[in-house]
Amino acid sequence: MCGRYGLVTKIKEIEKKFGVTAPAGFVFEPNANVTPGTLAPVVTSDNPSTLSFYRFGLQPSWAKKPMLLINARAEGDHNQDDLEQYTGAKGIFEKPSFRKPIRSQRCLVIADCFYEGPKDVGLSKKDNTRPFAMAGIWDESVNITTGEVMHSFAIVTTPAHKLLRAIGHHRSPLILEEHDERAWLDTTLSMQDISQLLRVPNAEIFNAYPVSPEIKNPRASGMHLMQPVGERITPEYRYEVSQQLDLFGMGESRARKRKNKE
Repeated sequence: MCGRYGLVTKIKEIEKKFGVTAPAGFVFEPNANVTPGTLAPVVTSDNPSTLSFYRFGLQPSWAKKPMLLINARAEGDHNQDDLEQYTGAKGIFEKPSFRKPIRSQRCLVIADCFYEGPKDVGLSKKDNTRPFAMAGIWDESVNITTGEVMHSFAIVTTPAHKLLRAIGHHRSPLILEEHDERAWLDTTLSMQDISQLLRVPNAEIFNAYPVSPEIKNPRASGMHLMQPVGERITPEYRYEVSQQLDLFGMGESRARKRKNKE
């Protein structure tokens, strides 16, 4: 399950990275604790050049009662043991709430990090290429009482990779490789092509670290929620290479230049 994530990148940077334009006048405040029911930035298959703001928690178009579906299992009711090596049917194509959106209503859910349990852990990309895109599906519904049109989304999940299993979690949001992001938005893809994208993310590009227990509170806010409060699972190092540049005249060497100075 992925029910909490953070996005603090400025809108201008999101526009540049994903090639989109935000609606005029819309103000998005950085949010280190995006929770179900929150409006959040997405890039949708029906409007891939515009940054849209949809509710986190999918409300199927046919639902008569309020629903808040935050995740959509790629395997559906299959793979109940959440085996990473599972290669069987993708039940998401069969689920009434998801079978239409997964075929033609997909979106990129933009994030800087996401949080998972049972321990309070944040995960972000190692190489600092944030923000990244989680695979999402969206739907449009109408409030039968007020007539209000609402757009909402859910995050597609897969079995957990080894990094998430190391912290005791069994599911992972589907993190898209950058070269797959536009493919995910392509409404002409066949079911077979979509299925090829529903794979366990590469664990090597992410790292995990403990965060404040405050993250359990859906009303908690502040940049400190994204900050590590302990060591990362995989140590990260920064290497700096310095090089001394000397200028030599024709026929000179470092030794001769030193001798001449002496």
